[in-house]
Amino acid sequence: MTSTNSLEAQGVISLLRDRPNGAYVTLFMISVNVFIFLLMLKFGAGLWHSPNGVQLAWGANFGPATKDGEWWRLATAMFLHFGLLHLAMNMAALFDSGRLVERMFGHARFAFLYVLSGLFGNLLSLLVQGNHAVSGGASGAIFGVYGGLIIFLWRHRRQVHPVEFKWLFGGAILFSCLTLVLGFSITGIDNAAHIGGLVAGIILGIVLEPHPQGATFEIRRNQWFFAILMILSVVTIFYLMPSASYRWNKDQQAQVEITKFLSRDAVISQRWQDTLQQGQAEGLSFDKLAGKIEQDVAIPYEKSFNELSSINLEPNSPSAESLGNVRRYIEIRRNASKSLVKGLRTKDIEQIQRSLREAQTAAKVVADDKAKHDQQQTSKSETK
Repeated sequence: MTSTNSLEAQGVISLLRDRPNGAYVTLFMISVNVFIFLLMLKFGAGLWHSPNGVQLAWGANFGPATKDGEWWRLATAMFLHFGLLHLAMNMAALFDSGRLVERMFGHARFAFLYVLSGLFGNLLSLLVQGNHAVSGGASGAIFGVYGGLIIFLWRHRRQVHPVEFKWLFGGAILFSCLTLVLGFSITGIDNAAHIGGLVAGIILGIVLEPHPQGATFEIRRNQWFFAILMILSVVTIFYLMPSASYRWNKDQQAQVEITKFLSRDAVISQRWQDTLQQGQAEGLSFDKLAGKIEQDVAIPYEKSFNELSSINLEPNSPSAESLGNVRRYIEIRRNASKSLVKGLRTKDIEQIQRSLREAQTAAKVVADDKAKHDQQQTSKSETK
């Protein structure tokens, strides 16, 4: 672990030059980010841009999902990137800053600084972005590294060579400010995570700063003060955090069930058509035809309707409209098939014809809904 005394003796530049292979945590974090990106490429992510659905499946930060019990997304989002450029920029910044900051704080302290800053940045992003953005990337954690660098250099400015201090401290401040300005100017950049990571890095830089044996009571007291400040900040964010606008897991369940039904409906509809054609070709009696339609069509629609009716979504849930449309479609087809069965058994030609017309009108409902269902998958906004 690098102590303050070693920094005073060698200077920052000398410390970096004399220990070129000491940034194990930095290299490990870069390796993990690159490995996950390559793994995502193999399983459907894009080289230059990944769809939101892919990012969500891999653990991106998203208000309704994270606040619906999937708090692990605050951590997994730190290792996801939306494209090669996004990854390259973040890893270059981490490599540039991490090699030095890890020597300043030591391996374990640096790991805590990196991870906790990233978590805090994603937590603040969750508060600011609300329920509208899918976010991911290592930039919150990297801003935490820069925050730790800034506060460490400032607190030891009298022991650092003026040229080194001006170059490193000024460079860290300039990088942070320019990146934040770009974040406010360009849509799709998660500045809340950047600011949260930077603030956390500054606070944690004080808390985690290594100090020599026999450090004064004042130094230890300051570290405890900022540790409590960090905890209170987290508690405050949770207190201010609005509840999710809808239940993510319920909505996901609804989407799965809708997709399953659309596939099942194609089979049921084909059976309906085949049964009618078979009845006409083979001259089946009305009773036999009614029995086959009841077994192959009416009963499956009844079962599907009951299954989808058991899913209760909030009105503002993205799948609420789709679920309602599919239920209405099933209800029309179920009632039409039951009416057809009754018409066949009573040999009521008028009712048979009316039932077939009603069944055809339901097709437009599911066709319109399928288009909305597909469009919904690409409608969420995205931040990095």
